[in-house]
Amino acid sequence: MMDKVVIFGATGGMGSEIAHRLYEKKIELHLVGRDHKKTAALADELGAGYTTGDVNDPELFANVANDAGKTLGGLVYAVGTLNLKSIKRLTEDDFLNDFKVNAIGAALAVKHLLPALTSGHAPSSVVLFSSVAAEQGFTFHASIGMAKGAVRALTLSLAAELAPNVRVNAISPSLTDTPLAQPMLANEKLAEALSKQHPMERLGTPADMAGLCEFLLSNQSSWITGQIIGVDGGRSTLRTKK
Repeated sequence: MMDKVVIFGATGGMGSEIAHRLYEKKIELHLVGRDHKKTAALADELGAGYTTGDVNDPELFANVANDAGKTLGGLVYAVGTLNLKSIKRLTEDDFLNDFKVNAIGAALAVKHLLPALTSGHAPSSVVLFSSVAAEQGFTFHASIGMAKGAVRALTLSLAAELAPNVRVNAISPSLTDTPLAQPMLANEKLAEALSKQHPMERLGTPADMAGLCEFLLSNQSSWITGQIIGVDGGRSTLRTKK
């Protein structure tokens, strides 16, 4: 059985789905979330350990390393932002926050948990989250596209540096129906129009991402590292004629 897995962003739509899926596989979990009440409740439901705190607080990562234990089989960093503004409206704080939450937070999570990730018998697995916006240009995505592009580069750099002891891969979603995206998807006509921009003619769901994440954490993917895998309804590679 896989050693314990730490999930950052465990109470978000993506992180919660991943946590429930791994729980069903009887994998021990340590959950990390910003909201203490939600994180504690989910940890109680899943019989997991937990740490609460904001990824913008550098002390969080040392606290997680201390709380999670000395041996880990996996790390999932499912924390992100969806800050869509024109370049005219983006501030320096916007850029810095998006970069810190998406890229620097992922790097610090790996850095602090690396001793535990390299203490087991089998190679451990790290799963990060990039975005289709790091592969294609979309209007109003300058800040988030830049941050997620850094996650792509981080994935490749860490995969090279940490092989063969730690595998590092990233999932690259298109727009997914999560609480983070709800302000955009609350408009039904806009949501339908965005769905039609994907060859599969629907938006992603947390379950779409969780299935791949579970696979990347498992020994079934033991020869996969340094990959950024699109789960995007074909949006990054296909153009259909309708």
